[in-house]
Amino acid sequence: MTSNPKTPSRFRSRSDAKTPLTPSLISSFNAVSLGSPRKHGAAPSHPADLSNPFLARSRPASPVKRTTSGTTTSQSSSSNAGVIRKGGIESRLEVVSHDYHPPSRPELKRSRSTPSTRERTISSSSTHPDRFITTREDAALPSSLSSGATDATAGTATSSPGHTARLANATGVPLNKRVLAYHEAPPSSSSSTFLTAQRNLARPLYTRDALPSSNGTSTSKTRRVPTTPERVLDAPGMVDDFYLNLVSWSALNVVGVALGESTYLWNAESGTVSHLGDAPGDTYVASVDFSGDGAYLGVGLGTGAIELWDVGSGTKLRTMAPSSDAASGGQVASLSWFSHVLTSGHSSGTIHHHDVRVPRHLVASLHGHTGEVCGLRWSAGGEVLASGGNDNVVNLWDGRGGDVGGGNARGAPKWTKRNHTAAVKALSFSPWSPLLASGGGTSDTCIHIWNITTGARLHTYHTGAQVTGVHWARDRKELLSTHGFPGNGICGGPRGTQAAPAQTSKLFEIRDAHDSRVLFSALSPNGEVLVTGAGDENLKFWRVWEAKEKVRKGKTGSGKEDGEGRSGRGILGIR
Repeated sequence: MTSNPKTPSRFRSRSDAKTPLTPSLISSFNAVSLGSPRKHGAAPSHPADLSNPFLARSRPASPVKRTTSGTTTSQSSSSNAGVIRKGGIESRLEVVSHDYHPPSRPELKRSRSTPSTRERTISSSSTHPDRFITTREDAALPSSLSSGATDATAGTATSSPGHTARLANATGVPLNKRVLAYHEAPPSSSSSTFLTAQRNLARPLYTRDALPSSNGTSTSKTRRVPTTPERVLDAPGMVDDFYLNLVSWSALNVVGVALGESTYLWNAESGTVSHLGDAPGDTYVASVDFSGDGAYLGVGLGTGAIELWDVGSGTKLRTMAPSSDAASGGQVASLSWFSHVLTSGHSSGTIHHHDVRVPRHLVASLHGHTGEVCGLRWSAGGEVLASGGNDNVVNLWDGRGGDVGGGNARGAPKWTKRNHTAAVKALSFSPWSPLLASGGGTSDTCIHIWNITTGARLHTYHTGAQVTGVHWARDRKELLSTHGFPGNGICGGPRGTQAAPAQTSKLFEIRDAHDSRVLFSALSPNGEVLVTGAGDENLKFWRVWEAKEKVRKGKTGSGKEDGEGRSGRGILGIR
């Protein structure tokens, strides 16, 4: 008889078909013993009792239907335990006595930079409990640059350092930092205030902080200063000399200007120009200045003599020649009027007072400078005379007590200030406070504010350019300054009083007002227009301030303007 080969048990599939219980099967189950051998004296049970499946049953052994050669009777009897017969075919149930262990595979060779699978699994599970929920830092970095994975790898004693860790150590880039990030801030500059001040002074005006707008001017909240002049006049032959004073504006709205050896008058109301006169011989005009009422013009010459002219008639009244003991006084670089006294500053450092009412005009001489006196200004009430020289000194002289020169005590200055480091030409008294502003030359570039009562210095402003002129506003607490190198501009800003500290912001700045240094300047009688002269042989008129109208309001507060409430001084026009 041919026998079918037995299928191995690990490849046999369990049949889900249920075999119906037939009488032959019932008898076979009754014969199967599932328990221990029955003891002596136990009560026999019914052969077909199936109510209790845990009762042991015995049955006769059926013959083994095997035809396989080499199978002995002893093997068949020993294999009866655990044998189930289906449909007359024997199938054996194999019992597994140990767990399954897969065969070991040879470990693949890997480079030292590649972590093992177990290490990657441990690091991934410790760093990311949920692989679909990541942190912000890990989301911004590639998985190979994860700081947690590197730390876990580095913390394993038996593992070699990863390639990422070695690369990070070589490049000096921390792994917990973004690869694409902004550069670190540059190191802070030196905290030395001296170096900061020197850098600020080395920069020109147009590169300073709080610069004006692109059109060259800064504005305040209430007004805007135009950057173009209202009028430009040709001034051929104007001398480019810092120490001279060649422009003056009278109370009658007439501008006097010296061009070489000639003197001209320009009427701002009518726009007419008249030639006043020429200097005698080979000399030149070094300075001009109008009297307080505008009726007379003093003209200083290069020989040290002073001419006095009548503006209305255009005639020369007299020439005040220097005396024999003052013959070496040099050119008259500066002039200033107070009432009937005309004060002159000379290149020798001497200051002379001339009384124009008497034939012997020289009434006093002041000696307080060792350099040329290029700046000279009387206060409005005649109490103080300020002088600035090429010796970097500012002197304040007492002018009270009758006629100037009435005592020897006035031969010495009341205050002497040596804070400037360059020639002092720019001088101006405040019309609303006992203050004096003085400006230094190229090596100084500073404006100092002095209290003329106590002699104390209140404020100092660093302009960064040569100061050639300073002018106070009449209706505002503001100061205007003109400059030479390097800006050639005009600046204006608020200046503090004795009670309040000064502000350093600029209200306006006109850059490159002239093609060369702005050497000469004067304010109009109403204090609104500034005339400037320079070596480019031009006179320019700038409207820098607007007069504030004083309006009287009624008791009812109607707010209507009253014609009598306007300022007493008239607004003069320019044609």
